[in-house]
Amino acid sequence: MVTHRNLARGTTRRPPGLGRRRYVELRSRPVHTGTTPRRRSAGSIDAVKLSPPWRKALLTLHVITAVGWLGIDLVLLTLGVAGSNGADPDVVYPAMALVGQTVFVPLSVLAWLVGVASALLTPWGLVRHRWVLVKLVITTVMLGAVLFALLPNLQAAELGAATPADARQGLLAAPIVSSTLLVVATMLSTYKPWGRRSGRRAA
Repeated sequence: MVTHRNLARGTTRRPPGLGRRRYVELRSRPVHTGTTPRRRSAGSIDAVKLSPPWRKALLTLHVITAVGWLGIDLVLLTLGVAGSNGADPDVVYPAMALVGQTVFVPLSVLAWLVGVASALLTPWGLVRHRWVLVKLVITTVMLGAVLFALLPNLQAAELGAATPADARQGLLAAPIVSSTLLVVATMLSTYKPWGRRSGRRAA
């Protein structure tokens, strides 16, 4: 029996007894290879899916940046508490300004970018699962707070003892809120609650 698989393996001459129309029809059919094509998942980019080694490398970078973000939050919190408890403001607040502006702000941006890339370039997708979407919202809000609320206070902290009182309060509150949200985001990554979003099935 002549099948399309036989024709696809290199048969170019029309077999005897096979009509021209049937021959053209068989030649034009897709070959079934026994594998299922990869479906496009909502919020992901199928064309640039990462190989396992690159996926692990991206995951490692994601963990490093997230841990770094939390670690610097705790450093800033420690300095803020010290400043509130009578430590030399000419030492504490310039140190916060230095750590925050040179390390924390760039690391926050990098952590957000790596997190988005980790969702887009892996099967999880960016908006396919509720927990991923909630994490995205949390980290986006945190990044906005760093850039538009914390950064001005860090710049004011360069004044040392002349740092305004409202800036000092902001420098103490920011790492408390940020570290709490990071713990929530970590729990979401660990437990992965809620499943997929309704109506966001693979196309």
